[in-house]
Amino acid sequence: MTITAADIRRDVKEKDIKFLRLMFTDILGTLKNVEVPATDEQLDKLFENKMMFDGSSIEGFVRINESDMYLYPDLDTWIVFPWGDEYGKVAGVICDVYTPEGEPFAGDPRGVLKRNLKSMEKLGFKSFNLGPEPEFFLFKLNENDEPTLEVNDKGGYFDLAPTDLAGNTRREIVNVLTDLGFEVEASHHEVAIGQHEIDFKYTNALKACDNIQIFKLVVKTIARKHGLHATFMAKPVHGINGSGMHCNMSLFTEDGANAFADPTGDMGLSDVAHSFIAGLLKHAYNFTAITNPTVNSYKRLVPGYEAPVYVAWAGRNRSPLIRVPASRGLSTRVELRAVDPTANPYLALAVLLAAGLDGVEHKLEAPEAIESNIYVMTEEERKAHGITDLPSTLHNAVKALREDTIVTEALGEHVLVNFVEAKRIEWASYAQFVSQWEIDNYLELY
Repeated sequence: MTITAADIRRDVKEKDIKFLRLMFTDILGTLKNVEVPATDEQLDKLFENKMMFDGSSIEGFVRINESDMYLYPDLDTWIVFPWGDEYGKVAGVICDVYTPEGEPFAGDPRGVLKRNLKSMEKLGFKSFNLGPEPEFFLFKLNENDEPTLEVNDKGGYFDLAPTDLAGNTRREIVNVLTDLGFEVEASHHEVAIGQHEIDFKYTNALKACDNIQIFKLVVKTIARKHGLHATFMAKPVHGINGSGMHCNMSLFTEDGANAFADPTGDMGLSDVAHSFIAGLLKHAYNFTAITNPTVNSYKRLVPGYEAPVYVAWAGRNRSPLIRVPASRGLSTRVELRAVDPTANPYLALAVLLAAGLDGVEHKLEAPEAIESNIYVMTEEERKAHGITDLPSTLHNAVKALREDTIVTEALGEHVLVNFVEAKRIEWASYAQFVSQWEIDNYLELY
């Protein structure tokens, strides 16, 4: 449904909205906002694309001598938040970032995804759909309202209350998401204690990425209301599963057909699907810095905790990087299992789309599907099947990122340079830190 400026003005008056959050995302995936009063004057500026902000303090944006940026609202992202305080009700809209010259800003992650979607359309596809599965942990807050690593349940996969004591928190999150227009498909406790998952229906990639950003905001806000801290950190606790964000992807044509579906094809998949998978596998090592962008991400990508570490694909088998769920027809999709929820969703989907389309455009052939458990294979067996590993550290992943022309062109030079610089700083800081593990293992021994 298209939302107009008149719809927003009516909402502001009828729902007594006092403040507007003009939201955008920085290169590292953090949702930012400029908040303004919901006056007629500010609404006029918003609808005329005259909302200006200082971009020099935003990660990866611009230098201080070229700091002026403009926020162009996407009116279809308008939401009225179901919370407020004594200062009044708050609504928000997601914005694209533009330069003073009226050009899309090269460092805007949302703009990066939109640019790659245009490239997709030139190849004859209408829509790139995404169904995300973001996982998160809920931890207790201490007496100073600071997060701890103490969970408030001892639940496991699909457990019920009273074991899963976070059920009420999840239910309120689902209610809020539903009120905001999300089509929530499932909500359940995940494998690890304190870990949860809420899945929402697939939609086009741009809207899905917008939804991920709003989802994170809602989860953190409602968790705090219940005295909990929600984290999307990839591996907050040693020895248990980390949090992933499996990405279920499909391409659709102009006539509304699923380009991945072919009842006569191998495994019910079209040639387009097989080539898309081949493209993802070809570029997997190089795009991992984007899909798994923190030092901590690589603590999750280890064998034994359900996270994929091997570059391969399969149907039912869940040990490879890529799985093809059993549904066919319009629901035919490819599930990439390595992505974690610390990823900037816009950049992650941009590089995944570019990688898959490289396979489609050049008619790459996917290797054989691996239906046996890769985790129990020997190194020799994996090598015989042509199975390689994902990067083991952020340092290796960032080095590989720069070596892939398809991935770097998908990001654009501005995002690439600033992302790599931020990650080099992050790695250098981590590499110089003396951890408790080192103290425990080396202090007395040496």
